[in-house]
Amino acid sequence: MDLKEKTVAALKKHGSGERFDGLPALPEASVLIPLLLRDGQLRLLLTVRSVHLKQHAGEVCFPGGKREAGDRDEVHTALREAEEEIGLHPDTVQVICRLFPVLNKTGLLITPVVAFIEDPFEARPNTDEVSEVFSLPLDFFTKEADHSGYPVPSVFGPTHSFMYTDPGTGRVHQIWGLTAALAITVAALALGKKPEFEVGFDLDDPAAGFKDVLKRRLSKL
Repeated sequence: MDLKEKTVAALKKHGSGERFDGLPALPEASVLIPLLLRDGQLRLLLTVRSVHLKQHAGEVCFPGGKREAGDRDEVHTALREAEEEIGLHPDTVQVICRLFPVLNKTGLLITPVVAFIEDPFEARPNTDEVSEVFSLPLDFFTKEADHSGYPVPSVFGPTHSFMYTDPGTGRVHQIWGLTAALAITVAALALGKKPEFEVGFDLDDPAAGFKDVLKRRLSKL
């Protein structure tokens, strides 16, 4: 198998095909975690939120947003939002899997959808929502050099933060919180190696860990 096929196979082992019946009525959202292959290297695409937004202005995140009434499922939400935010056409996306949903601090149930996109991809950011689109090597999220961990409780445990300097623009991006935790998870699963730092959650069986966290969070609602 080539690198793309190996990556798809590795991620599908941890994909969640189940529906989550029995959950209380919660607002839902999806994020798209876009992978791409460039020069034989796996990379991850991220966006920078517009500074004019009311929530999380200027933060680095994945394309995504809240589910709308016309969305068929979590995947549809992720693809629709990515097209609206960065001009990524759904026909050019190879969806790999959904990961187990996570409940953020505001009570929003978020489903991560992992996919491959074509490279080169020419982003067309909706400037009302996105100020910048960039990619970086996926294995960046397994290395300790630019990582910091803080004993501040987050969705998964400790709060993770990375500082990434884009070699093309010189801009420095902080990637932290839920975005960092999801990037760490996908990097570890796709690359088949554990990070050089303590993550605070089980990467051998992340679905079981996410499910346990979700149950504990729901019990406090």
